[in-house]
Amino acid sequence: MTTHEPDVSSAQAETSPAARMKALIESLSAYMEYYHGGGVELVSFDGAVLRVRMSGKCQGCHLTPLTLHGWIEGTVRPFFPELQRVEAV
Repeated sequence: MTTHEPDVSSAQAETSPAARMKALIESLSAYMEYYHGGGVELVSFDGAVLRVRMSGKCQGCHLTPLTLHGWIEGTVRPFFPELQRVEAV
């Protein structure tokens, strides 16, 4: 008996970097909302610069710079090594 695994090797190649970034930011936001009462929204991504909007309890929090650069940027960079910076708008 042979098991047939779906071939997903081309799925990532067919998805644009912007769509992959949007999905990643949505996952991070869901985590932030559930555990911290805050969130993050993708504003734009041009391949080098990621612009996000903090929301909920994250908006105006004194730990926002740490969340933005330490956690969000640190999580995103392995998937997008060409990323130069993350900005809150």
